[in-house]
Amino acid sequence: MNSCPCGSGRDYVACCEPIITGKKTAETAEQLMRARYAAHVKAEIDFLFDSTHPEYREGYDHKGTRVWAEESDWHGLEILGTSEGGPEDEQGEVEFVARFRDKEGLRNHHERGQFKRSKGRWLFTEGNMVKSKPLTVNKIGRNDPCICGSGQKYKKCCGK
Repeated sequence: MNSCPCGSGRDYVACCEPIITGKKTAETAEQLMRARYAAHVKAEIDFLFDSTHPEYREGYDHKGTRVWAEESDWHGLEILGTSEGGPEDEQGEVEFVARFRDKEGLRNHHERGQFKRSKGRWLFTEGNMVKSKPLTVNKIGRNDPCICGSGQKYKKCCGK
């Protein structure tokens, strides 16, 4: 069995390959998103171009996309959520994290991908990067309960 790179747990030939090769169309925006991730892993650059809405192809770099896809080590796709994008919808959004390693290190590409149906086919339009939430640090007062869970005051426990 050759597990699909999209993380569905299904065999590649029964999951994303038929969508990438054009034997089947994606029924949902999420299916297309999964197939696009698998296409990056398999360096199926023509599919990435063809599954992008024609109005959003300006500036697409075929050669650069191929080099990036081939030189990256793909670590997985996590679908965080979808909004619309079902079999009866005309547009949808898929929030995902694609993990990969490139020459600069391990990356987490967190995006909200936008999709539209055109002539019965789901197509990718654009992606909006999701920014990390700022890290907040809560100050612990001397008389607050200790963070270790001992039940003692912080000053009598870990705050010594």
